Amino acid sequence: MMIGIPRERQDGENRVAIIPSGVSTLLEAGYEVVVESGAGSAAHFTDDDYRHAGAIIADNADALYRQATVILKVRAPSSEEARLIQQDATLICLLDPWFNQPLLEQLAGQNVQAFALDLVPRTTRAQSMDVLSAMAGISGYRAVLSGAMALPRYFPMLMTAAGTIHPARVLVIGAGVAGLMAIATARRLGAVVEAYDLRPEVKEQVESLGADFIEIEVPASDTTGDSGYAKAQSEAFYTAQRQQLADCVARADLVITTAAVPGKPAPKLIDQEMIHRMKSGSVIVDLAADKGGNVDGTVLNQKVDVDGVTLVGHANHPSRVPVHASQLLTRNITAFLLNMTEDGRVVPKLDDEIVAATLVVQHGSVRHNTETRENPETSTQKDTD
Repeated sequence: MMIGIPRERQDGENRVAIIPSGVSTLLEAGYEVVVESGAGSAAHFTDDDYRHAGAIIADNADALYRQATVILKVRAPSSEEARLIQQDATLICLLDPWFNQPLLEQLAGQNVQAFALDLVPRTTRAQSMDVLSAMAGISGYRAVLSGAMALPRYFPMLMTAAGTIHPARVLVIGAGVAGLMAIATARRLGAVVEAYDLRPEVKEQVESLGADFIEIEVPASDTTGDSGYAKAQSEAFYTAQRQQLADCVARADLVITTAAVPGKPAPKLIDQEMIHRMKSGSVIVDLAADKGGNVDGTVLNQKVDVDGVTLVGHANHPSRVPVHASQLLTRNITAFLLNMTEDGRVVPKLDDEIVAATLVVQHGSVRHNTETRENPETSTQKDTD
């Protein structure tokens, strides 16, 4: 079977699904590999790098899709790109199936077999395939760097001849993968860090990284879903949460929010009143900006000023670290593919929980139910990207 690695066409997407070092792994598994010219350029991998690894270079998307029967991508294809996929081909990528139902139906109409990497279950066996967790770690790291660059003060404590500089105070809301990486990064830069998560069981992880865990009283609720991520809560829960977090937000120099709910708009954790109480020059980095934002006033892919507080709404932080993001994606996607490879062919078996959880289109029909299926991780309440 011929594996195709197309160039990502979504604006601002610099990652590639498979880097040259991953090509040899696929060849050893019995596949052939064709890469669209320029597919790795934004991640600093050249066509020659792919040729030396044993891949064929296709001049354009049409040439690639004519040859490939297995498509490995980072992001979901547009409707126009999806039309290029062969009948009976296999597509593996981040499909965001809750918000891409028309695309799933189009793929079903073309009899394309599609796997959504967003749905890889959070199990021990699937850890090597967990794209969202891998990308969430990068998001948490980049969120702190973005916040530090926007903050008009030092992060660490400094003792100088001109006086003492007190350390910045950082509040991380959501202690999943992205949140924990944000905590670790802020601590490395010398900040004093507090963190909150509605799941009390993460307290030990937060404290092990040197941060203080904030405990607040909210209406009793089951906070953890079957996937291990936090569940969506009632509006009464979020109202009580905002009221008790207000003082913590007010004393922070930088706040990083990471909460998202599968298939729904992100919960609002910080309202305008809370922003007005923050010091002028403070910064909020909203990692859920692409899902509506955790902060009232966040603007997607922009930095805006609200009463002297900077709201950073950048999306797709992993694309800002394309070399290592693509390296991690290669390992995740290769492990996922090899899990259902036999003699150089894709042979999915529905008795495998990973295959069953991620196979969203098969035999001309959509298997994903947006009402009942739960996403393993997109960004955090749940926390990640």
